[in-house]
Amino acid sequence: MTALGAVFVPMLPPERLRPIVRAADEAGLDELWLWEDCFFESGIATAAAALAYSERLVVGVGLLPVPLRNVAITAMELATLHRLFPGRVRVGVGHGVQDWMGQVGARVESPLTLLREQLDALRALLRGEEVSCQGRYVRLDKVKLRWAPEQPVPVLAGATGPRTLRLAGAAADGTILTGGTTVEQLRAARVQLDAGRAEAGRTDPHPVTVYLHSATGPDAAARMETERVEWRYDTMAGRSAVGDGAEVAASARQWVEAGADAVILQPTADDPDPEGFMRFVAQQVKPLL
Repeated sequence: MTALGAVFVPMLPPERLRPIVRAADEAGLDELWLWEDCFFESGIATAAAALAYSERLVVGVGLLPVPLRNVAITAMELATLHRLFPGRVRVGVGHGVQDWMGQVGARVESPLTLLREQLDALRALLRGEEVSCQGRYVRLDKVKLRWAPEQPVPVLAGATGPRTLRLAGAAADGTILTGGTTVEQLRAARVQLDAGRAEAGRTDPHPVTVYLHSATGPDAAARMETERVEWRYDTMAGRSAVGDGAEVAASARQWVEAGADAVILQPTADDPDPEGFMRFVAQQVKPLL
């Protein structure tokens, strides 16, 4: 069964989070996703608030940039969220935008090595293991969480390029694909993920979450054109779902058929009614997907 969700875009101020979460929760939305984009809002702080504001909503963070974070801190934060809200947390880690990493002095010579070391250490820590390692970037000496999650929890990875996708298949428990990913790119990503899984001998499920630009309402096409310019796409054709519930569901179904396990609709930054968008996704799109 495909999960359907929506994004709380960080272009909105943090104080807008609570009413939007409440609208999503009451409407029956499956998942609400947040970003830790520089330099907008913290992914962990907003996730904790969203989980507390809601009764049943699954909250995802896609993604936490690993150059900004010591893996022990990330493990402590994720373990705390999973203990407080078991079964309702989805978090991914990734390279982060390299220009942003450079702005804060955190850019590394080998992002791929850093991501692999962080994934390996993070997954082990969340399993409750004592971890010692002396990697190129990750160095831990007998680190063990006092309050590890009581149940196994997935660690997702954000990926775009083929090498990172293969790494995600080998070392992560699922993958997040960014907005603007076409159906063809999703299929190609699945090939790389499966290759990485095969190399690592993994046979466990590997769910793929895809963000999909979306807009509804009388000015939807104009707002999506603004998104195209902002994200520097040559076209939004094959990269978005625009229209009423039936039209958006029909578009989203293409990504489902191409291998997405969760489709997360990403509203435009200038959506005039973010609460209404949550209700639209849950009540008009979800029944048709």
